[in-house]
Amino acid sequence: MNILKAILLKLISALLFAVMSALVRWLGAKYPVGQLMFYRSAFGIVPVVLIYAWRRELAAAVRTTRLRGHLGRGSISVFGMVCSFSSLARLPIVDATAISFSSPLITVAFSAIFLRERVRIYRWSAVIVGFFGILVMLMPYFDLSKHAAVATTTMVGFAFAIGGAFCNAGSVIQTRRLTQTETTSSIVFYFSLVCAFAGLATWPFGWISPTWLEFMALAAIGLCGGVAHILLTESYRWAPASLVAPFDYTSMVWAFVLGYFFFDELPTVYVFIGAAIIATAGLFVIWRERQLNLARVRAAEGPPTGA
Repeated sequence: MNILKAILLKLISALLFAVMSALVRWLGAKYPVGQLMFYRSAFGIVPVVLIYAWRRELAAAVRTTRLRGHLGRGSISVFGMVCSFSSLARLPIVDATAISFSSPLITVAFSAIFLRERVRIYRWSAVIVGFFGILVMLMPYFDLSKHAAVATTTMVGFAFAIGGAFCNAGSVIQTRRLTQTETTSSIVFYFSLVCAFAGLATWPFGWISPTWLEFMALAAIGLCGGVAHILLTESYRWAPASLVAPFDYTSMVWAFVLGYFFFDELPTVYVFIGAAIIATAGLFVIWRERQLNLARVRAAEGPPTGA
């Protein structure tokens, strides 16, 4: 247990993911999504390979008994990355980030449907409240007659963002299945490998030759994503998930700062209200999970024995 170290790693991870999103936002209007996905995954493998080679865990990362399971998770992640990058090309960073936080709530629903986990009324209520938060964010765009082309582009961006949240939730469900037999290193390695090959497959459809500055930005997308993924995993080694997970929401702060200073993006009041609703619902789910885990521990320990 090293709570301070865990929180610090989580905060740095959130910052790196926000920087990655900002770079995708900058390049997304010019570069095809497949090309962005290739650079994100190919350069994302580099820190993963270096870290696990240094730990002498590279063999464990390559070794697998469930290649089809990795391909299934990778396929879901490919669609999720396409949706996420497409939403960042059409939405302010804060909007896209806020909607992405609905993914844990969708995971709750998927856990009940696909894993047959018992989900009580408390967590179902949080899911419903979270989706209400998304509707609040969408409220300004329901009247298309007042927004015309801008509203159409934004609604497409929202559709991609919501689709990405569903794909990410599906990826989490598949990851839970894989963790029964696979190591964390193999899950991360094959995720990056599948996404890199999927991105490379789009090369014949027309990639753009980057300038040196753009190439460095494309490489930074992958390096930021890869390092952030490692730090995220490490943070959960040093403290309970229920304590570390709420710091995910610092991504909203970084997204707001980067969006404002680099893209002159100022979210509407609906975005702030909707994001607050989604964050509250997500934090409630985390709190509820902690309470249930404590109850399981007490039940496993049995009644206290008298002196």
